[in-house]
Amino acid sequence: MIYMPERERKRDNTEQIKMSSASFVEVSIPHQRHYNKTPFPIVLSPNPTLHQLDFSLLTQSIDSQKPWLYALLHKAGAILLRGFPVHTASHFNDVVEAFGFDELPYVGGAAPRSNVVGRVFTANESPPDQKIPFHHEMAQVPEFPSKLFFFCEVEPGSEGETPIVLSHIIYERMKERYPEFVQRLEEHGLIYTRVLGEEDDPSSPIGRGWKSTFLTKDKSVAEERAAQLGMKLEWTEDGVKTIMGPIPAIKFDKSRQHKIWFNSMVAAYTGWKDARNDPVKAVTFGDGNPLPADIIYDCLKILEEECVAIPWQKGDVLLLDNLAVLHSRRPFNPPRRILASLCK
Repeated sequence: MIYMPERERKRDNTEQIKMSSASFVEVSIPHQRHYNKTPFPIVLSPNPTLHQLDFSLLTQSIDSQKPWLYALLHKAGAILLRGFPVHTASHFNDVVEAFGFDELPYVGGAAPRSNVVGRVFTANESPPDQKIPFHHEMAQVPEFPSKLFFFCEVEPGSEGETPIVLSHIIYERMKERYPEFVQRLEEHGLIYTRVLGEEDDPSSPIGRGWKSTFLTKDKSVAEERAAQLGMKLEWTEDGVKTIMGPIPAIKFDKSRQHKIWFNSMVAAYTGWKDARNDPVKAVTFGDGNPLPADIIYDCLKILEEECVAIPWQKGDVLLLDNLAVLHSRRPFNPPRRILASLCK
């Protein structure tokens, strides 16, 4: 073992921190928006003054700069890491681990997914010609992730963006245009209804079967886990009807001191359609009354107007604050492989 004086160890540690902080540089790219002079999303790339940024230095940089990165995420709601040596699912898993967020088990979500490695899963595996509407991840259940990571392992043949939009901007626009509707949402919340088969249906964007939804093959265990979520189950011959709610559709973001449009209303009403599910019946006001179709589709229009859709590049890592940002998926021409990780 080589002895290193305390002063030298401190100097070495200081140099490592300086090198880590110098690893990132904020850049501008097409498609970004700016809100109150803050870019959305913030885009970080390797510092061009570094001759080479290897993968181990990237994870060290993330680990040593977590407070700074957390502050950027809180400020902007989304961070895109672009141009870093993240090549594989294992690399992506290590990046997620370096950020230090606890993993959230995917219990109660609707999308069909497969575990790839560690805490990394495929993103929604529904067919490429299907659009996945805007939503906050798992907003239809009480326990939802606070952070989401996405990773582009295989660049799309064309299209296939993951549009993102700031939730408080949608709340403000909807409140201005439809104050009575928003007031009803705040008073009554929403009820989500979904019919699940026994096994996953890869042809459906909400095709997760009840076994993988509740991570069990035992109906009694599924009932216990549903009850923990406040969800009611009604068993059928070949599956189960799940009823969730009333659950809030508008939340108050205490850390940012504003209200947010936190729900899966548009996603359910326009996208929860398959052989078992009618999207119009998938979501209602919390008092059971139907939602007005014209307002739902106008909300969808507002979401599209305000969104940012950056074309994926291989190696991209996108970090979202799930409270602050809604996301969606546009149809695409294969190949395309986006991986995801959910955090508490």
